[in-house]
Amino acid sequence: MRDRLLQGEDRLLDSTEGRGMSLLNAMYYAFKPFLPQAARYTMRRLRMNHILQRTDDWPIMASAATPPAGWNGWPDGKDFALLLTHDVEGPAGLDRCIRLAELEEKHGFRSSFNLIPEGGYIVPPELRQRLEEMGFEIGVHDLRHDGSLFRSRRSFDECAPRINTHLKEWNAVGFRAGFMFHNLEWIKALDIEYDASTFDTDPFEPQPDGVGTIFPFAVDDEDPARRYIEIPYTLPQDATLFLVLRERDIEIWRRKTEWLVAHGGMVHVNVHPDYLCFDGKRPATSEFDAGLYERFLLHIKESYGDRYWNPLPRELGRFVAKRHHAG
Repeated sequence: MRDRLLQGEDRLLDSTEGRGMSLLNAMYYAFKPFLPQAARYTMRRLRMNHILQRTDDWPIMASAATPPAGWNGWPDGKDFALLLTHDVEGPAGLDRCIRLAELEEKHGFRSSFNLIPEGGYIVPPELRQRLEEMGFEIGVHDLRHDGSLFRSRRSFDECAPRINTHLKEWNAVGFRAGFMFHNLEWIKALDIEYDASTFDTDPFEPQPDGVGTIFPFAVDDEDPARRYIEIPYTLPQDATLFLVLRERDIEIWRRKTEWLVAHGGMVHVNVHPDYLCFDGKRPATSEFDAGLYERFLLHIKESYGDRYWNPLPRELGRFVAKRHHAG
């Protein structure tokens, strides 16, 4: 699967030819802005239940546990890597970034916050500075997060220079596309050290072709400036579990984490501050109790002690790049 992604085929993500977004998905995203939230979640739930009846590869794809050739494990003999990332979708999420960072800091964790440079909010320099001073990382999340970035090669090439401008301005080295759209060949046009727009297995995404591995890997090129590390997420996204499937506990996260640890992989979760409800308040339709995420963090601490390495994504990317190029 990874080899097919690396071929960089010129696909239109809104085509109906099975190479990218299906007709159903294309229609959904076209009408999404006009649909009430409850209706959107109901539509997604029906679709997900249909998919679940046809797949045995979620949330665990057994074949994804095969380590890359020459894999020698994590630094200092750690059993697994724990990567915490956050995509900030709108103004509400922007307002909750510090609160989420403080929650993680309280329990001794670090994470990255991926911010949209030209989306529905303005990113205050003071927020980026505060997060970095706390020991967190800033990444670039798409350009506008409107689903158009990967619509065609022309669309991507028109956006890439502006994305690179924001990467430089923010001193950021990591990227994640909106809606987890991806083309690993096109992404080489970005001035990045790592990309995090893929997943091991997630048939619910609009572009559902996963990379089929729970390990980060190098995307090579003859030009060293175009090489980067791909870091797939490996735990189901928060919205999938708590907003669409309406899970009321962290059992799916806990069970897959156990499997990931057993295979020495990467526990990589993407939690959106937009969806977190703090202080025990009653969550809105598009929110879930932040206590669920805190329960996950505590589970990691209490169950795995000093067995995990919790790097920032840039640290993990540099570790993998150094090992890859040395080999």
